[in-house]
Amino acid sequence: MFSLGLDIGGTKCAAVLGRTGAAPDNLILDRVAFPTRTERGWRAVLDEAVTACRTLLARHGVDDGDLDGIGVSCGGPLDAERGVILSPPNLPGWDAVPITALLRETFGVRAVLRNDADACAIAEWRYGAGQGSRNMIFLTFGTGMGAGLILNGALYSGANGLAGEVGHLRLAADGPLGYGKRGSFEGFCSGGGIVDLTRLHAEEYICQNKKSLLLPNGALPPDLSAATVAQALERGDALAREVLTESAEKLGEGLAVLVDLFAPERIVIGSIYARNAAFFAPITRERMEREALSQSAAACEIVPAALGDAIGDYAALGVLEE
Repeated sequence: MFSLGLDIGGTKCAAVLGRTGAAPDNLILDRVAFPTRTERGWRAVLDEAVTACRTLLARHGVDDGDLDGIGVSCGGPLDAERGVILSPPNLPGWDAVPITALLRETFGVRAVLRNDADACAIAEWRYGAGQGSRNMIFLTFGTGMGAGLILNGALYSGANGLAGEVGHLRLAADGPLGYGKRGSFEGFCSGGGIVDLTRLHAEEYICQNKKSLLLPNGALPPDLSAATVAQALERGDALAREVLTESAEKLGEGLAVLVDLFAPERIVIGSIYARNAAFFAPITRERMEREALSQSAAACEIVPAALGDAIGDYAALGVLEE
């Protein structure tokens, strides 16, 4: 049997064909990616997604009757139980889109929808750095900060499917803006948050006429990104070190809250942390151990995500296996 996966994002989408129940190295057969171009509306995007799925099936000689199902990973908010996408900020106009019903009608098989943090948690748990654990937390640490919770060997979504919105936790009375709240976990630990944090730190540098690679003409560049800050850190820049040290410390404080609440055996962190783990890991671990219950902290590993850029493909297929 075979499975289809759809990874839907605000910038790009991908359709993936996989072997149902296969080992991680043999799970993904093929993929077709395309730019989302949200301005054309959700129906046009889904039409292209269906076309991409049909291309994959034809390319590998797979009939609809050979399909086990279709998994969909998409940013929230959404109603996973009803299979409806509910106006995600990165998908304007996607208001109450009944995506699983539409896919069932088109392909005649079951379809499952999960938010991307939950889907990535399932993927890392089954195929990546979370293998072998029963209590695992996955943190996105990318464009935003969200969590997928694997508790007692199963995905935990909460009463309304919004469990794991850790980016909304307040870690400080003030600070960079994230998830509509200053001083939030997402404000300190996300791509946009790191940019805002850099702006806050840069004010002192500019006032004191201090030099930084991030201030090439005495001001921050308009295209500043978390990747730019990380590159400056690699070149020994003091401003970049201040910014990413604060982000790493706040990450540790956020992890301490999760460790005290859930006592996981493993926390898997993606994107920015995974790409910069050598710098983040010791700072984050020290702060987490300082803030959390010692017994729970000692029982918890903190590891970078293992699936890399392929995590979206594994996530879309993996929701069918939860």
